[in-house]
Amino acid sequence: MKHLRTLACILDVAKTGSIRKSAERLALTPSALTRKIQDFEQEMGVELFERLPHGMRLNPAGELVVRHIRDQLSDFERVRTQIADLSGERRGHVSVACSQAFANEFLPVQVAAYRREHPLVSFSLMVRDYDNLMPVLSSHEADFAVALKPPPAPEFHTLLMLDEPVCALFAADHPLAGREGPVRLRECLRFPVIMPDRSLALRHLLDAARMRMSAPLQVALETGSFEVMRGFALAEHAVSFQIRGGIPRNDPRLAARVVDPRDMAPAQIVVGHLRGRTLPVAAAKFMEQVLKALVQGEAGQAAGRDAAAAAPAQA
Repeated sequence: MKHLRTLACILDVAKTGSIRKSAERLALTPSALTRKIQDFEQEMGVELFERLPHGMRLNPAGELVVRHIRDQLSDFERVRTQIADLSGERRGHVSVACSQAFANEFLPVQVAAYRREHPLVSFSLMVRDYDNLMPVLSSHEADFAVALKPPPAPEFHTLLMLDEPVCALFAADHPLAGREGPVRLRECLRFPVIMPDRSLALRHLLDAARMRMSAPLQVALETGSFEVMRGFALAEHAVSFQIRGGIPRNDPRLAARVVDPRDMAPAQIVVGHLRGRTLPVAAAKFMEQVLKALVQGEAGQAAGRDAAAAAPAQA
């Protein structure tokens, strides 16, 4: 296992760009970490890093080696989880990159359900939106992603793509809350609006819809946090937007109505992983569970329960 330790050290220095920072993270002295890297470079017959005044940067040879290391460590983790499965006790760690819309409730519920069956599996949820998904997939920091449709990337292997309606979200006593059926976007824009910033996929859908109708816009607040959007919607009679499956359940303070599809196209939920990567058992099985839950509409059902919970407050 000593060679794996060395590979992990090289990978960490490539990530941090600093011997000192990586030594602290790996519980090594800087001199011991430096020796490990130098011994590996001597064995390979080539340097992997450019030594800069303020850090370390991979050179072209180092980039090739690091890509190989990521593949090797990923393959080893996959074999280790397969061996654990042979004993009938699933182990391992699963890392999921997700849009904010799935971090509040959908994925935590799925993780809890999985861990009830396999309590020795641990998880990381990495919240990344729109154009920040591929770096963590490419570096193998995340096993797979559940997100609102990111920009196209040839290295992203899409396993599932689903349409999800966009909802207007507001306080339960908002003038728009006491009505049935979809709400027109123009009605929403008569009130102050809480806009997602451009780091979020939802912003691009809203911009496209608003440009088609050339409607005026009163932006009360712009933020990259859905939690902030919900909080401000409760503090002021402003309108926020969220996909149906991202609305918290059982909060009677909030109400939601689907934005009329004539005004705004649905968002696209995408699940996928790095092309060509074979996931460890624990990650692959959890991804299967997530895919099944999305296909069965559990995310949307959560929003339906929210609307039902909000109904008494609207009366």
